[in-house]
Amino acid sequence: MSPTPSAEATAAVDAAIVSRRAVRAFLPTPVPRATVEAILRLASRAPSGSNIQPWQVHVLTGAAREALTREILAAYDDPAQLAQHAEEYDYYPKAWFSPYVERRRKLGWDLYALAGIAKGDKARMHAQLGRNFRFFDAPVGLIFTIDRALEQGSWLDYGTFLQNVMLAARARGLDTCPQQSFTHFHRIIERQLALPATQMVVCGMSLGWADPDAAVNRLATEREPVEAFAHFHE
Repeated sequence: MSPTPSAEATAAVDAAIVSRRAVRAFLPTPVPRATVEAILRLASRAPSGSNIQPWQVHVLTGAAREALTREILAAYDDPAQLAQHAEEYDYYPKAWFSPYVERRRKLGWDLYALAGIAKGDKARMHAQLGRNFRFFDAPVGLIFTIDRALEQGSWLDYGTFLQNVMLAARARGLDTCPQQSFTHFHRIIERQLALPATQMVVCGMSLGWADPDAAVNRLATEREPVEAFAHFHE
């Protein structure tokens, strides 16, 4: 019989889950390497089928982070170069439909409103999206990769690892932003990080301390009530 968890332990886990958010503006304060290692060590307790542990993580700081950011932004800001890059896998549906399209649009317009970006202001929208490739000024950038030969189940396992990274960061007062946008420039990432041909980019993530004065960090996303997605069969 499992011991009953203490109220303090339950509250701590609940707080990490509820307070996790996608932060889009960070302070430049460095994160000690030992802290990053502790976060990844805890995250590696994530479950995976047959314990194969499909995750690989590349931690970028300092010059390495700046070099990747510089090359990706150069491609992103040049229409000719941008046209030569594409995602290696489909993250979103090829055709949006309800209710997902409405949720996506609400998030986008809520974010743009906080950033002071008006509808149709394509230049500022482009600049805001480009902040992804600066890791939103976070001191630590993470790039996650997976073996190409692994199947869909391993990608499901990977999600539990990513969530563990974000929750372990919150437990230490840090914030994160998971970023699928990096997959668009997977060829640059592969070259910069000298990835073997057997590895493919899953996503990126920013890690650091949230800038408390940044308006975009006031974004509060909504969640559907349990009765909208849970189906109890008794």
